Amino acid sequence: MILRLVGIFAALAILIFLWAFWQILNPPDSESLMPQREEPSEWQPKTIDMLDNEPNAELIRLGYDLITRTPEIIGPLAKDSENRFAGNMLTCQNCHLQAGTKPAAGSFVGVYKRFPQFRGRENKMGTIEERIDGCMERSMNGRKIPHASEEMKGMLAYMAWLSDDVPDSEQKKYKGFLSLKIPEVKADIDLGKSVFEKHCMVCHGEDGQGQRPNAEGMYVYPPLWGEHSFNHGAGMHRVITAAQFIKGNMPYLEATYDSPVLSDEEAFHVAAYINSFERPKKANTEVDFPDKKLKPVSTPYGPYADPFGIEQHKYGPFKPIMAYYEEEYHIKKTK
Repeated sequence: MILRLVGIFAALAILIFLWAFWQILNPPDSESLMPQREEPSEWQPKTIDMLDNEPNAELIRLGYDLITRTPEIIGPLAKDSENRFAGNMLTCQNCHLQAGTKPAAGSFVGVYKRFPQFRGRENKMGTIEERIDGCMERSMNGRKIPHASEEMKGMLAYMAWLSDDVPDSEQKKYKGFLSLKIPEVKADIDLGKSVFEKHCMVCHGEDGQGQRPNAEGMYVYPPLWGEHSFNHGAGMHRVITAAQFIKGNMPYLEATYDSPVLSDEEAFHVAAYINSFERPKKANTEVDFPDKKLKPVSTPYGPYADPFGIEQHKYGPFKPIMAYYEEEYHIKKTK
């Protein structure tokens, strides 16, 4: 028995020696020992110059024009007053940047296939047409576009076209905004002003009213408050939502999905500064979120399903509000 065990150990020792000798003669490629970095995706969303072979190219083009020239076609600059659905001078792409193709900017890439979806503001499953209605009445401070109109059909055709053939690996990148670590403190408007002066004023102006070639032209850089901006019922009037957008996209042409310029705190404070100014008021906001427990914590108008006041809901600190909903209703809120 002992001799048998000695023989087994001797055989194992010989095998180990032979394996080590082979490794010396055939060393592995050094690159195979290094952690492999995932190569950036080469996939890019469609651009309008790819329309040539599309069967409904004309309708898609109309949708693109509506997104990029909103005030001229369905806004205050439209020749036919019946077509003035948008009530301010913003374009859709002021929020949905680069005609809805930029990541972390409410992109339209993939959005068509995510509807119908549940919307807490209406407390029901909603269609993409109804989602556009919300933008028109809030962000555009206007009125709904008839669902059977060519304008609505054009918007839907453009969004559906951008949503075709999007790889699963790209879906998350093009959905919504960047995440934000919400500061523990109340947003500081004075700090926000300093961030605005350093990073935002060059485009949007000291008074936040943007830039345009003349009084009858579309804005090159949009107004951030005042009569031609979004109304107080818009999602962008919520400090957390605005901060998420700002983090991924501002300063314009500098910040990207992969490389934000502002810190979470800077984006948070400057969002509060921008939303500290007067803007148009959306009528009947008290009926928003029939289940008040579903209202985002930074919604700056009541009523609420909690004991916190409007000031705290507008500027924070938001963590105590979130803790209340988790303890009282077992709802974990992130915005």
